[in-house]
Amino acid sequence: MKSRLQAPIWIAIAALGALALATIALHRGEQINALWLVTAAICTYSLGYRFYSKFIAAKVLALDPQRATPAERLENGRDFVPTNKWVVFGHHFAAIAGPGPLVGPVLAAQFGYLPGTLWILVGAVFGGCVQDFVILLFSVRRDGKSLTEMAKEEIGTVGGFVAYTSVISILVILLAVCALIVVNALKQSPWGAFTIAMTIPIALLMGVYLRNLRPGRVLETSAIGFVLVLAAIWGGQWASQTPEVAKYFALTAPALAIAIIVYGFAASALPVWLLLAPRDYLSTFVKLGTIGLLALGIVAMHPTLHMPPLTRFIDGTGPVFAGKMFPFAFITIACGAISGFHSLISSGTTPKLIRRETEIRMVGYGAMLAESMVAIMATVAACVLEPGTYFAINSPAGIAGQLPEQAASTITGWGFPVSAAGMQALAHTVGEQTLFNRTGGAPAFAVGMAHIFSNSLGGQAVMALWYHFALMFEALFILTVLDAGTRVGRFMIQDALGHVWKPLGRTSWYPSILSTSAIIVLAWGYFLWQGVRDPLGGINSLWPLFGIANQLLAAVALCVATTIIIKMHRAKYALVTLLPLAWLVTVTFTASWHKIFDPDLRIGFLAQARQLASAGGNARLIFNNRLDAVVTGLLIVMVTLILLESARQWFGLLRGTRGIRLKESPFVITRLAEERE
Repeated sequence: MKSRLQAPIWIAIAALGALALATIALHRGEQINALWLVTAAICTYSLGYRFYSKFIAAKVLALDPQRATPAERLENGRDFVPTNKWVVFGHHFAAIAGPGPLVGPVLAAQFGYLPGTLWILVGAVFGGCVQDFVILLFSVRRDGKSLTEMAKEEIGTVGGFVAYTSVISILVILLAVCALIVVNALKQSPWGAFTIAMTIPIALLMGVYLRNLRPGRVLETSAIGFVLVLAAIWGGQWASQTPEVAKYFALTAPALAIAIIVYGFAASALPVWLLLAPRDYLSTFVKLGTIGLLALGIVAMHPTLHMPPLTRFIDGTGPVFAGKMFPFAFITIACGAISGFHSLISSGTTPKLIRRETEIRMVGYGAMLAESMVAIMATVAACVLEPGTYFAINSPAGIAGQLPEQAASTITGWGFPVSAAGMQALAHTVGEQTLFNRTGGAPAFAVGMAHIFSNSLGGQAVMALWYHFALMFEALFILTVLDAGTRVGRFMIQDALGHVWKPLGRTSWYPSILSTSAIIVLAWGYFLWQGVRDPLGGINSLWPLFGIANQLLAAVALCVATTIIIKMHRAKYALVTLLPLAWLVTVTFTASWHKIFDPDLRIGFLAQARQLASAGGNARLIFNNRLDAVVTGLLIVMVTLILLESARQWFGLLRGTRGIRLKESPFVITRLAEERE
């Protein structure tokens, strides 16, 4: 009976999804309901998981329930630990869910809701989820080895060296942009800054409490952390309304940047149990709980999307960031569709926790679907705002104007009416001094999220509370990636320097910990400082660089995956990774060319440097633009080398001129095969 019902149910889901997608893509004139986006996403993800991921699991990867995973074979109670699949799913989602799915869709909303929504759905099902799934499986079958180690073993020494260099370079860019988003969200916001500052001692307390005071009392520690976080939110309101306290937390962008750099160093150098682990643990509950509440709020209120499906800015003249819809919408969406950063997690801690191979599908493919759903909700949060309000928040002062009246007049002239008085009233409602020129995407998401929450839970009277809760939520999302990414970068630098002098490679030697932490923090801190001092808000130049770097890292991961698939004698299925690879190369190489050579001053790094030089502009900005151009060019060169080396391997393997040496760990039958799920 159950099997007879499955076909009609899936046909109904496909039909509903097709109707929702048609409504999103073809509807013109009247505004549409946000539920159409949520419906399209749920149906698309359900079909993708049920059919496409199952096809990959069975035909491409051949998941084997009888094969022991490294978590079982190498169990040591510290790094390799067989873990319940739901716990692993939560860990993986918390680790991969950074700023991209929250910020990218908000920024891309300047093109309208249609381009971003379609790319998030298609890109995730056929690109992002596939990358995470296959890299996780291949790492599990190689004792949890990293992406760079797999590149070295499967592509070759040259490919491995270039992969390492490109990955560490890309990681620096990613971390800098993460930090910049936090700065732009919290500058001159004493409520937000106080709340986020308080999460640090809360995390320290949780770490000491769980390790020394009440070992093993996880539920007790969680309850204490949750109560203290709520107190920090209420305390932020008190701090913002108390002038003697507010002056210490109404921080400028440079002051916030320095504070975040210091925090990044501490998170990398301090023991993992003291700060990083409890903060990540705390943020997991906040992330999942808030996303669940936001989904319920959208369903309950079914808000209208005020942003049109396409705006006039698809021509490349957008104020949030310059560039045409192709290729810039795709590199701006970034993590909501496919993220190279995920490949570092899928070949990092997660493969050391997987209990059985059959659970990799849910963790690898499923967690990325969950992140993509976050991106859809971020799109909704941005697009329920009036377009004039959206552009007032996200347009930098250098484009819209410094004064509120000037900015309102400029934005109204674009065809999106907004008034300085209305923006001031909105700022007052959410407890801010101003919402003009709050670039970075995070403030706009917080306003949209507060709008949805306040309409469903508490009304306008508590909108300020929801707004600052949203800011805390975003900052926790982002700082989780910042502190974990900084530690990963430190490990990579220690591995490299260990070949020069062995003590530097010891992860437990404190001189090595302090020196390598300083190196990675100063590296991303430099690019953060560049963004903070940028008169266009920093995000205009750094977010495209972030998108390019992230997508290039995904290209590296897909090169490795394609090579392994061919070596597994499954070349006929190689299109599963080759097609998203080809698309990423097309998009990122095109975007990189524009960012380096485009004559438009708002797009091309070199064009802006030339204009500033001829006008006698700021020497630091001239240098920074030239540096951005060089960094983009070097990333493209390195990824091109990996592509060429990979292609040489593919042709040799297919022609039979190269021997197939698959570096998988030996097969060992599992003792867990007969255990219940």
